Amino acid sequence: REMLFLGHRYTAAELHRMAVAGGTGGLSSFQAIVLGAVEGITEYLPVSSTGHLLITQRLFDLGDDAGNIYAIAIQLGAILAVVSLYRQRIGQLANGLVGRDPAGRTLLVRLAASFIPAAVIGVALEHPIKDHLFKPWAIVVAWAVGGVFLLWWKPKHGTDSILELTVRNAVIIGLAQSLALWPGVSRSLVTLVAALFVGLDMASAVEYSFLLGLATLSAATALDLVKDGGTLLDDYGWRTPLLGVLVAFVTAIVAVRWLVTYLRTRSLTVFGWYRLGIAAVTLVLIATNTIS
Repeated sequence: REMLFLGHRYTAAELHRMAVAGGTGGLSSFQAIVLGAVEGITEYLPVSSTGHLLITQRLFDLGDDAGNIYAIAIQLGAILAVVSLYRQRIGQLANGLVGRDPAGRTLLVRLAASFIPAAVIGVALEHPIKDHLFKPWAIVVAWAVGGVFLLWWKPKHGTDSILELTVRNAVIIGLAQSLALWPGVSRSLVTLVAALFVGLDMASAVEYSFLLGLATLSAATALDLVKDGGTLLDDYGWRTPLLGVLVAFVTAIVAVRWLVTYLRTRSLTVFGWYRLGIAAVTLVLIATNTIS
């Protein structure tokens, strides 16, 4: 008997084999935990989860194709973390979708306006981006530039709440998000900076960055799992991806709660120093041929 799973048909025996064997790629539980933790901790911090995952994949010597699919799959954990932490706001968005909450509908329109630019640019330039920017040297450049920017930048916090965001300003945030198609830039960083630039207060800027990230990650994860879910199962089975998702969920909750509390009284400067530090470490890895 065949079952449809992630857009592909498998017999019960094949699913059992992949569960027991963990796929043919040999991803260990330790690697799954590390990758899940890297995803969960870095996804919503202004340090670039994609950059961290790409470097970690190379340290583990994982194949680019299956490794990238695995990295996308475990984003589900980070998605579920924001759904859990912001369930009231998401409930408002759901009510807005069915016409029961005008404020929720307004926020949905703003999020759609922010989502579209990066989605269009990402689809149009997917192959050139992956061919030229998904490389360690490109990540180092993005980390370093972002680090210098954070040390130089003196943000002026606005006073607008998340529901006062205009469509025009939502599009500006969306255009900024498209910069994060370059691994190492950080979607969280550019959306947070753009949200503050257009006049949101810090709490609203952080929340909007999280909600926009939720929409973007959900769309990207769903699309890639439908297209390449079969490859993921063939290479890694389903136990190690599930373990990675669980670890990403737990660590993302911790990271989001910490960031919200931290930014109430402190600046983003520490992340500037961190980005410069991780860029330097990666340069050493490249220079010593540890990664390529």
